[in-house]
Amino acid sequence: MNPFSSGTRLRDMIRAIRASKTAAEERAVVRKECAAIRAAISDNDHDYRHRNLAKLMFIHMLGYPTHFGQMECLKLIASPGFPEKRIGYLGLMLLLDERQEVLMLVTNSIKQDLNHTNQYIVGLALCALGNIGSAEMARDLAPEVERLLKFRDPNIRKKAALCSTRIIKKVPDLAENFIHAAASLLSEKHHGVLITGVQLCIDLCKISTEALEHFRKKCTDGLVKLTRDLANSPYAPEYDISGITDPFLQIRLLRLLRSLGKDDADASDAMNDILAQVATKTESNKNAGNAILYECVAAIMSVEDNGGLRVLAINILGRFLSNRDNNIRYVALNMLMKALAVDSQAVQRHRTTILECVKDSDPSIRKRAVELVYLLVNESNVKPMTKELIEYLEASDPEFRGDLTAKICSIVEKFSPEKIWYIDQMLKVLSEAGNDVKDEAWHSLIVVITNASNLHGYAVRSLYRAVQAAGEQETLVRVAIWCIGEYGDMLVNNAGRLDGEEPLTVTESDAVNVVETSFKSHSFDLTTRAMCLIALLKLSSRFPSCSQRVNDIIVQYKGSFVLELQQRAIEFNSIIARHQYIRPSLVERMPVLDEATHSRRKAGSVPAAVSTSQGVSVNLPNGVSKPSAAPLVDLLDLSSDDVPAPSSSGGDFLQDLLGVDLVPVSSQSGSNQAQMSGTNVLLDLLSIGTPSASSSPSTIQVSPSNVDTKSPVDLLDRLSSPSAPSVQVSTTAGSSPMLDLLNGFPSSSPIAVTEGNGPAYPSIVAFESSSLKLTFNFSKQPENPQTTLIEASFTNKSGEVLTNFIFQAAVPKFLQLHLDPASGNMLPANSSGSIMQKLKLTNSQHGKKSLVMRIRIAYKVNNKDVLEEGQVNNFPRDL
Repeated sequence: MNPFSSGTRLRDMIRAIRASKTAAEERAVVRKECAAIRAAISDNDHDYRHRNLAKLMFIHMLGYPTHFGQMECLKLIASPGFPEKRIGYLGLMLLLDERQEVLMLVTNSIKQDLNHTNQYIVGLALCALGNIGSAEMARDLAPEVERLLKFRDPNIRKKAALCSTRIIKKVPDLAENFIHAAASLLSEKHHGVLITGVQLCIDLCKISTEALEHFRKKCTDGLVKLTRDLANSPYAPEYDISGITDPFLQIRLLRLLRSLGKDDADASDAMNDILAQVATKTESNKNAGNAILYECVAAIMSVEDNGGLRVLAINILGRFLSNRDNNIRYVALNMLMKALAVDSQAVQRHRTTILECVKDSDPSIRKRAVELVYLLVNESNVKPMTKELIEYLEASDPEFRGDLTAKICSIVEKFSPEKIWYIDQMLKVLSEAGNDVKDEAWHSLIVVITNASNLHGYAVRSLYRAVQAAGEQETLVRVAIWCIGEYGDMLVNNAGRLDGEEPLTVTESDAVNVVETSFKSHSFDLTTRAMCLIALLKLSSRFPSCSQRVNDIIVQYKGSFVLELQQRAIEFNSIIARHQYIRPSLVERMPVLDEATHSRRKAGSVPAAVSTSQGVSVNLPNGVSKPSAAPLVDLLDLSSDDVPAPSSSGGDFLQDLLGVDLVPVSSQSGSNQAQMSGTNVLLDLLSIGTPSASSSPSTIQVSPSNVDTKSPVDLLDRLSSPSAPSVQVSTTAGSSPMLDLLNGFPSSSPIAVTEGNGPAYPSIVAFESSSLKLTFNFSKQPENPQTTLIEASFTNKSGEVLTNFIFQAAVPKFLQLHLDPASGNMLPANSSGSIMQKLKLTNSQHGKKSLVMRIRIAYKVNNKDVLEEGQVNNFPRDL
């Protein structure tokens, strides 16, 4: 016989496949076998059809395509014999799913089989419908399934109940048809039928409120009696598992009782006794018993209030926490988190056991335990709980420290009884795991220190001691450097000593040494070193005797390759050497930072004084994100660092001209009065003069001499161009300050208007950081104003070569973006070369919406991955 003919037995094919030594050999065997099966299908071979389908099922399980054999399933199902139908239904469930259109052809065959006199064929049809039945099939066959729920054979009733569960999930509207039939299954003696009937009732309760009310009224007492009989039943070998009678059925019954007792006092009262009995009598030394106890606890937590039962349930969870099985401990922690909202006092009794779980070797249990501890902490137990967590922090795994430090910092900040305790605990955390502490935590610590005027001396001395012991923790160093810069004189003079505080002898030279050591450490990042420079500048004023030494340290970095350090060093050296008369006022102590404002900023609810549309956000090396879309506001420091950059709204020429939108968010929908008041505020801040109250809403009229007044873009062109004609700026009061201010702006490329070709748009700096500068050059095709061609130019400002350079961009839905490949992926140092990349933007809302773009730039510096992000909002207006 041909080894690959349709008459080949299944075992022979399996043997040939397993004998294949390589994947190629296996594919060859499968390919030949599939070819033989296709030939048999074409010849309409009746004798070996069942054998061919069995082979196809095995080939399907190996992952090869078998769609060509789907119709063979339907032909076998239509056969009169049971063996053929069995193979056909098995193939139907394996080779097809409910999304296949072929399935519609089998509905009639299944309907006939559901009415067949042979109960085994009925069972096959129910299995197939329960596994792959679609919504259409469910609607067509629901009456037959409902009838079979009362069939004489328990196996058919069991399969009909499972099939009914799928039907009501596919078509919830049919749920009411199964309510009475499902209720009748709850009186069954056969455990197989009973467990499927209970599951059907559970699903009906989730889908239909009518079913839920019916079961509450008619079935609660019967379910309670059934649960009691199971819990008290003698040994039954047929259903016994680890000495417990049918734990699977008990678990299903408890789940149904949970659904019935939720939000219903009468049903809850009826089941309280049996829940208490199950909770106390079930053995917990076997896994089956633990599963029943867990479901019992879940039911107790869901039913109406019963204080004694809930304490019993939480005590069971406390025993679970002492179990050796990690899974049991994990589910106990999960349930305790839910129980905390119901009875926190009962959960607090197991606080010690929960804290032990924080030290568990399993990372999932540690994480869940930390989350539970965080919820357990309150004003009364914050000190002992924090002490335990900090002690464990010393021995915790490095990968776990991030979560643990975040929770400790949050607990300390939220529940600290006094500021000195808060400072002490934060110093312990910073000393043990400072490198894992998030920026928000040490920012908050600085805010608290500035507000505690009586603790300035104590804080700076404590930080000095901590840095001496743990100088490798960068976050600790940042806080210490900041405090030494602010309160260095108190450190040296031992000012503000508290009762019982040990004296500390620190000279001016010692304080400068700490800052210098941190500044010259190569393990610290640019933010820390920039903070050290500022602290040195402040110490040069606090300690006049060390002024020359500080200047010598700063001078060394005037030639630094890091632009941020170089710029600061040059400026600070100039202040120390040439501007000593203004230095004391420049380096005065920081004003007290408002804690309420800081808390709102952390929560993201700072009231905005400007429009919330963000401009290009440049990531400066010192960690401060400055908006660049409003140069005037940035120049005068009129906005806080974290206020989003304002966007030009186009209503007021002054606002358009200066890139400032001073309309309050709450009044943006109001009249022009809000814009007028915002303009008046700006005029007042710039000392330009206040417009008369009786005048019309103030606008700035800019009229170039001998040139007709045109659009604001033309006016800006003449203002910014070096060769622009003379300009007269007239306001209601005083014009020369405004003219001086505008002349002080750096000139940008003018918008040159050419005959016939439209405007040539100016280049913009789309993104700039300490390492990178991105410039956009624009061009347009006159016949297609919606499309803008952009040439992006990337230059490297740092002293290191950037490799693996990748530029990505994203735009809103009304824009379409196309990126051409970049000219290279390596960016030379010191602006000695550039990478070019072309972009094409199509604006479907041209003239209505401005261009906006989010950018992401990834590269490597010394084999370290760097990712920079920003948003470009300063596109020219007419693009």
